[in-house]
Amino acid sequence: MSSALENAVTVLTAKIDQASTPTDWFEITQDRVNNFADATMDQQWIHIDPERASAGPFGGPIAHGQLTMSIMSFLPGGQGVGLPVLEGMKMGVNYGWNKVRFMSPVPVGARIRTRGKVKSAEPKGGMLEVINELTVEVEGQDKPACVAESVLRIVF
Repeated sequence: MSSALENAVTVLTAKIDQASTPTDWFEITQDRVNNFADATMDQQWIHIDPERASAGPFGGPIAHGQLTMSIMSFLPGGQGVGLPVLEGMKMGVNYGWNKVRFMSPVPVGARIRTRGKVKSAEPKGGMLEVINELTVEVEGQDKPACVAESVLRIVF
């Protein structure tokens, strides 16, 4: 195991179960939802038809759960969402997701932010596998929009 990898394990192990500073608030616009709908071919009316959605179960259009999950690691002001800069890191690769839950909708026009919490950091195949629990908060709502464990492989 390289010294950079060993150091990263030490650094991240010390952060296990410590909540990160949240990202900046980020507005979910109808244009962003529509663009996501076009990219994914998910044109369901609860996302893209504000008039029809206003009479629907959520009182207006909502973001796709997959949109929320896709951007939650990359919101402004959240470099790594709880993960520090690691010496010798060449790149990180999304390895997958564990325990994804969409607990409340994200209304179009709402602002969201993400908090991270390192759950584990273990060497795997010459890389570092980090499981980071991400929680998406919606401004003004008590219940989070999404909680998921991101699985990241870091190459040194």
